[in-house]
Amino acid sequence: MKRTVLKKDFFEQPTLVVAKYLLGKFLVQKTKEGELVSMITEVEAYDGPDDKASHASKGKTTRTKIMFGEAGVWYVYLVYGMHNMLNIVTGPKEYPAAVLIRGLRSISGPGRITKALHISRDLNGKRANKKNGLWIEDRGCVIQKKDILCTPRIGVSYAQEWVEKPYRFVISYCKNSNPQ
Repeated sequence: MKRTVLKKDFFEQPTLVVAKYLLGKFLVQKTKEGELVSMITEVEAYDGPDDKASHASKGKTTRTKIMFGEAGVWYVYLVYGMHNMLNIVTGPKEYPAAVLIRGLRSISGPGRITKALHISRDLNGKRANKKNGLWIEDRGCVIQKKDILCTPRIGVSYAQEWVEKPYRFVISYCKNSNPQ
């Protein structure tokens, strides 16, 4: 089986393209026992400074400066004071965009993912690579367009005209993902 670690150039593509292409890729974490591998089955895109659902819509801050940086870097933040959210920065530098990893084949829900994998904000700002212990691989699994559900994002009721944007992507046979 061919395993290719996704590099910066993959993540420099437009955010909505990266989001769809991440479906069927594998999140890989280095552990003491070896590697923990799980297919990405659900993601949400946050695309640029005008996207009112994005943290970057309020401009560059201490929290969001990672989103304005280079593609292929983890953006990990705390929500509700208890859940870390795992995002990968996308697009060109200074264009704030990222994709939230919402579901894996074995785990549904972004807070559950980071809890199960013990992902902390220590990864925030670090490149997605083997050296940093968490990366994304292409293992040859191709998800057909017909098998991708595009829906509005979850939990962004405050985002005005951006509420109904179909920026959540789910592999259709994984559609029973818990939307929490």
